[in-house]
Formats: sequence, C-alpha cells, structure tokens
Amino acid sequence: MSTSVEAAAAVAEREAVRAADEAMARYADGHDQSFDAIFLIVAPRLLRFLRRLCGREELAQDLLQETLLKMHQARGAFRPGAAVLPWSYTIARNAFLDSARSRKRAPVSLTSPEEGGPPEPAVGADAESSVLAREAARAVQRALAAMTDARREAFVLLRFEGMSVADAAEILGASENAVKLRAFQAYEAIRAELDRLEKTTGRSVSS
Repeated sequence: MSTSVEAAAAVAEREAVRAADEAMARYADGHDQSFDAIFLIVAPRLLRFLRRLCGREELAQDLLQETLLKMHQARGAFRPGAAVLPWSYTIARNAFLDSARSRKRAPVSLTSPEEGGPPEPAVGADAESSVLAREAARAVQRALAAMTDARREAFVLLRFEGMSVADAAEILGASENAVKLRAFQAYEAIRAELDRLEKTTGRSVSS
C-alpha cells in the first residue's frame, strides 16, 4: 500500500512541477495571471530552502519576497522549455548570499528540517524515542551550522530538497562531481555528530 501511495505522490509531484514549468513559460511571455500557479508550487519550496539556509523565519520570509520580486524582474530571461525550480532556487540562493554578505556572515542557527507545532506528548518507549529523535535533529543542526556554506547548500539541495545532482550543480554553479563531494563531506560531518550522540546516549541513531 505504501509503495502505491509513494508512486502516486511521485506522479503528482512530477505533474505539479511540469505545470509550474508551463506556467513560468507563460509568465515569461507576459501572462501575469500565470504567477498564481507558479507561486503555489515554487513558494513553499523556496521558503523551506531559505529557512534551512538562514535559520530565521522572518529573514526567510523576507528573502522569499525578494526572490519572487527578482523572478518577476528577470522573467524575460527565462528560457522557454527550461525548468523553473532550478532557476528559482538559483535566484533564492543568490538572495541569501547577498543578505549574508550584507550581514557580514552572522552565525548560522539552523532550524529543524521538521517544521510545525510542538509534538504531542508521549509516554514510555514512545517518549524515549521522541526525545532521541529531537536530540538527533539538534545534532544534525549543529553539524550543518558548523560546516561551510558550500557543503551545507549541496547537502540541503540533494537530501532535503530532493534535487538531482545535475540540478543542484546548476543552482550552485559547480560541477556535478564537486556537488557530490560537498554533499558527501557534509554527510560525513553529520554522521560524526550523530556518532557522538550515540556514544553519549548508548542508543543507535539512524542518519
């Protein structure tokens, strides 16, 4: 059953992305009403991406608005037949980098990959597992905050955003081999942080 659900979700995702690509082509051609369709698909992804890069909700919201404005200003440069997600992620990343430079590289405090409200209280074994999961999430955040921007960006794009290596390379302006190496180095740093957590708790933590 889960396989069927995952397959259906993958199909729906591909159709949504294709619809966004088509809407962007129309938007680039001057059809302003197509922006709503682009926003529905692109905005939540960009906000999640920016939140993970900057670690601050208010700043991520501001950067999203800046990204959408720049997308509008640059829409005439969008190539028909191109994919809107890599293009928009590139603009979002550049907005983040510009902001980081202007803030003179303020320390990064990353939010958890799991957004949402506080978890429901748990008891017994469930409570212990919940505590361990939160500790693991914090360990991942520490590792991501401590690594270089290049490694963090590659890991976030591949692992959290589900980008292909080719798309991530396009967004980052790097070779595919460089992106894979950066993501691997990021994974190794995260794995080392999780290993330290395992030694402290005596419990296995999956990465």
